[in-house]
Amino acid sequence: MEDIKIEKIMRSKRKTIALQITDNATLIVRAPFGIDEKRIWEVIQKHSNWIEKKKKEIKARDPKVLKKEFVNGEGFLYLGRYYKLHIVENQDVPLKFDNGFYLSRDFLDKAKEVFIDWYKKAAYEKISDRVKWYAQKSNLKYSKINITNAQKRWGSCSSNGNLNFSLRLIMAPISVIDYVVVHELAHLKEKNHGKNFWIKVRMLMPDYKKQEDWLKKNGYLLNCPSS
Repeated sequence: MEDIKIEKIMRSKRKTIALQITDNATLIVRAPFGIDEKRIWEVIQKHSNWIEKKKKEIKARDPKVLKKEFVNGEGFLYLGRYYKLHIVENQDVPLKFDNGFYLSRDFLDKAKEVFIDWYKKAAYEKISDRVKWYAQKSNLKYSKINITNAQKRWGSCSSNGNLNFSLRLIMAPISVIDYVVVHELAHLKEKNHGKNFWIKVRMLMPDYKKQEDWLKKNGYLLNCPSS
């Protein structure tokens, strides 16, 4: 347990202590107000086997998925599937998608920026459609939709009804995107993660737990291209 680092202790009105292992194999603790660190470490010790298991899973991940070389045949995620990259000549746009990604050789030196721009636009289009559909279904009203470069959060809901989503979501299966959309829409009515919040989520998506688990297990794959 000596190598377990608490990255952050987040206190709120919650009633129990929750532990989360980050993609960096560090620990985030969510604890009620008034709970001292001695009690927190008791909980950590009690769940030490689970913590070590999660750490090993993270360390076993293939680091190559986080680095892109932008070469022919390389796979890039979009809506839960990997599609091959093709470097092409004489293309009138930097990048286009047609059952595969086609990158103009003229923009090869800016491939990272080109992909991020494409993902961001695709995320706005797809997520906007899903938000509108679920908002109408649940009779919820939001202000506007923003696509962000957030690395720690998949989504958030501001106090004035703005819904924010990480562009990385466009790499996830549509069912997972729907879960995050439903999650943030539910926050329009319920600001915390109490019982009523999860009731609203379940009403819109009965199998939300399946999508939540997928995101926890595979979220590390959903990273913006880097070189």
